[in-house]
Amino acid sequence: MSDVQPFWQTKELSEMTREEWESLCDGCGQCCLHKLEDEDSGEIFYTDVVCRYSNNDTCHCERYSERSVLVPTCVTLTPENLYDYDWLPLTCAYRLLSQGKPLYNWHPLVSGNPESVHEASMSIRYRAISEDNINEDDLEERIVHWVL
Repeated sequence: MSDVQPFWQTKELSEMTREEWESLCDGCGQCCLHKLEDEDSGEIFYTDVVCRYSNNDTCHCERYSERSVLVPTCVTLTPENLYDYDWLPLTCAYRLLSQGKPLYNWHPLVSGNPESVHEASMSIRYRAISEDNINEDDLEERIVHWVL
């Protein structure tokens, strides 16, 4: 049995390679959901409406490498700007590790299975609708409470 700890337990987020950083994403797709902010309280509400480039089967962006050009409001998360996004789901690996918390057992890096996030019902798989199929004025009616 090896005593070597995985990189996410031994490295700071800022020390990770690009490949390590990208592998932290569990593929849940929750960050791609449209969110609404209450102007008075600042509270964030998730909707079940997802970016048009999100694949409902994989929960991955079909245009990932060009997402920032296609969707100027799409966030490119970095160790430097991570703390600017307090709307990240509580289960997000970037958020968890930045808070010194462990990854969940269903995270693909822990389980070794890229489907485990879906099997644990932690992803948006088959629970979201493309923004192409709704009227933007109807977003308030699409608020969901299953995002942690």
